[in-house]
Amino acid sequence: MRRVVGPWLAVAWFGFAVLPWNAIGGGGFFAFDWLAQYPFGLASAPALVQLVGHRRFWLLPLFVLLLFALALLREPRDAANRRRHALPVVAVGGGLIIAVAAIALAIDINGWTVPQLARLLGELPRRQPGLGYGALVLAGAALAILCHGLALRGWAGGNTFVAAAIGASMAGVGLFTLYPLGRLFEHAFLDASGHASLAALTSRIASSRIWGVGGIVWNTLQLGLMTASAATLLALGFVLIVTRTQLRVRRLVSVLSVLPMITPPFVIGLALILLFGRSGALNALLEWGFDIRPTRWIYGLPGVWLAQTLALTPVAYLVLVGIVEGISPALEEASQTLRASPMQTFATITLPLMAPGVANAFLIVFIESLADFGNPLLLGGNLEVLSTAIYFAVVGVQQDPGRASVLAVILLGFSLALFLVQRRLLAKRSFVTIGGKGDGGSRTPLPRAVIAAAAGVALPWAALAVVIYLMIFSGGFFEKWGLNHALTLRHYVTAFGVAIENGKLVWTGGAWSSFSTTLMIAVTAAPLTATFGLAVAYLLDRQRFAGKRAFEFMAMLNFAVPGTVVGIAYILAFNTPPVELAYTGLILVVCFVFRDMTTSMRAGLAAMSQIDPSLDEASATLRAGTFTSVRRVILPLIRPAVVAALVYSFISAMTSISAVIFLTSPRFDMATVNIVGRAEVGEYGYATAYASVLIVLMVIAVLAIRFLVGTRQLSRREVLAAG
Repeated sequence: MRRVVGPWLAVAWFGFAVLPWNAIGGGGFFAFDWLAQYPFGLASAPALVQLVGHRRFWLLPLFVLLLFALALLREPRDAANRRRHALPVVAVGGGLIIAVAAIALAIDINGWTVPQLARLLGELPRRQPGLGYGALVLAGAALAILCHGLALRGWAGGNTFVAAAIGASMAGVGLFTLYPLGRLFEHAFLDASGHASLAALTSRIASSRIWGVGGIVWNTLQLGLMTASAATLLALGFVLIVTRTQLRVRRLVSVLSVLPMITPPFVIGLALILLFGRSGALNALLEWGFDIRPTRWIYGLPGVWLAQTLALTPVAYLVLVGIVEGISPALEEASQTLRASPMQTFATITLPLMAPGVANAFLIVFIESLADFGNPLLLGGNLEVLSTAIYFAVVGVQQDPGRASVLAVILLGFSLALFLVQRRLLAKRSFVTIGGKGDGGSRTPLPRAVIAAAAGVALPWAALAVVIYLMIFSGGFFEKWGLNHALTLRHYVTAFGVAIENGKLVWTGGAWSSFSTTLMIAVTAAPLTATFGLAVAYLLDRQRFAGKRAFEFMAMLNFAVPGTVVGIAYILAFNTPPVELAYTGLILVVCFVFRDMTTSMRAGLAAMSQIDPSLDEASATLRAGTFTSVRRVILPLIRPAVVAALVYSFISAMTSISAVIFLTSPRFDMATVNIVGRAEVGEYGYATAYASVLIVLMVIAVLAIRFLVGTRQLSRREVLAAG
């Protein structure tokens, strides 16, 4: 008991009696400006000084619990006493967490949130600061004490390390996923004066502008259905060409089908403007050759649908390719043995076995279409969808957080419904085609009509994708697209220029600030996201504990929450006490970690499902602890999952726009926000130059991550081959 509880109790006392209890303003904690008033100034005082010197008696429960915790240091003599002794440990840890949460929720930026507390404990000055490092350290130590007590009671197999990992993961998901969503729902009920009002919610949610034909919801669902249908059909054509034909272009098609994954999603919309806009290359060619006057058709539903289809086809492709490759050739051979024609085999065997992948791809693309923000912002014109309506409700002339919250709740509802349908669809149906026996059959050639249809659908779009990327990489080399096509490097110099002044290197380009910030945030967030996602995957795959299903749903919830909803929820939750993180670099890192951890978790679950648990048991038999087993047994065997998690996390942090556009600030500007801002004012040369640099950087980063992490080696033969 002393060995575990003692150090954590010392940490809790340190947070209560030494560190500043509230958040430090100005230059921040590490600027150390607060030391001038420490420890007796209210702004920088520890909780103990605030309790004794400033008569903040609501901190007294923390002091009492910490005093009571000192009695826990008595070591019980036998196992039975140790189990009974765990109850006070759980009570102290849980009590401290409840007390910190109660204090946090009772005080906001304007003082007490409950009027009765003001009469009981006295009024508070306005502009109350949020919780600081003292509260954070105390809460973290209390969580460790609580998890140790639960482990002593037998939770998580009695393993304190595992219990602490589960507790920390639950706390993180609760604070950075559930709490922001809760604040989002709360703001949906607030009127203009900040008071709860059912009438305010009713007036906002019953608007014909939202639900009427041609309204926001109608446009959003129509766009989602169109994009999901087109992207799934295209992806199926790409997959059939790549996996089931011998066409020479199949390698190029496979590359083009995933290339948009490393491209900021709105960049495709930007390239479409350069191609089909009023001054676009194709319109200029049609006007010159056929005297066809340019129109603005690209701005609206057709343009957004085209951009989303190109951007989201890779998502459907990655879902379908594994399904198609996993179909057993033996079933198709059996069909032909029964004298079925190639078309009958395809229609009755191959296509039905693709059904779960097609349905899954359709639903995932639908969710991604609902969440897309950049393309509707650039190409939407008069088309209003939920993601852009939320944005303009906050930053536009409306300045109505309540309306933004209602729209975000509607968008979240649609996304969650589709997410649950997807999970239910995949859970109820079985499409097993590969058994335990070896399968040496050869794949049946596709019918010529199917090949022709797949090529007729996919190859024109592949050609369009080539043109799109040519536009992206060439747009930055022209003086003024559509008006002056003189070749120039001015846009690259404007974005990434450097100069030598007084013998010093000066970064003169306008993109350097946002570029360095984005790179710093991505490099910080990617390993944290991968670590957290893989840790959660390990807990879900290898551990049994009460509340596992609820924890899995909480962790998977991040996948269904659109980025726009995350952005507005984070602003509403972390712009005021008790946790003030808005417009800091930390909120961007936290956003990426908890936004993208689901993908890392899925990669980890898929990899660990292939590893026999007997390897863990063998490690435990050799007296290796849980942490040692993970480090020396599990991690080397899931290197592909580690690579996938790092690559996806880094790319997402570099290319995300929907969430971070709410969270950036002049000090922490992100590359995607900078590009969209320049594109909105017509600086397409600068925007495409910046975007092309980002794409090249991400290709280099992906190759570097694969080189640094290495590959999984399962046998002596692979080791020799690698050598």
